[in-house]
Amino acid sequence: MAFIDKEIEMDYPFIETLKFDDNGLIPAVVVDHETNEVLMVAYMNRGSLKDTMEKKLTSFWSRSRQQYWTKGESSGHTQEVKEIRTDCDNDTLVIKVKQNGAACHVGYYSCFYKLIQEDGTIQEVGEKVFNPDDVYDK
Repeated sequence: MAFIDKEIEMDYPFIETLKFDDNGLIPAVVVDHETNEVLMVAYMNRGSLKDTMEKKLTSFWSRSRQQYWTKGESSGHTQEVKEIRTDCDNDTLVIKVKQNGAACHVGYYSCFYKLIQEDGTIQEVGEKVFNPDDVYDK
């Protein structure tokens, strides 16, 4: 059973209705609030969801780095939250945002910039917004 922060649930009672996985995480699909283009998928824990609600900027839990992060803290490419929805099973979130800059850490507006062709090849079709070498320290 995942740790449950009762203070967070008191601030936002809907959180107790969400179905977090055994690691205390829930997937969040982030979409452009005007076009509904899928920008990225990440995971949230209760704390990052509470911060997202309070700051109106997306925050997540990195499974690979095992740490909390706010979108744009390194790049400046923030996501202003316009709406948060949950699905019928309460086990996935959709977060509609105003994307400032790019969502993808490799420089594309959306992380889903690769189109799989009928012949099995992959074509890059997205818009590259920035050069990651100019933004992130190596």
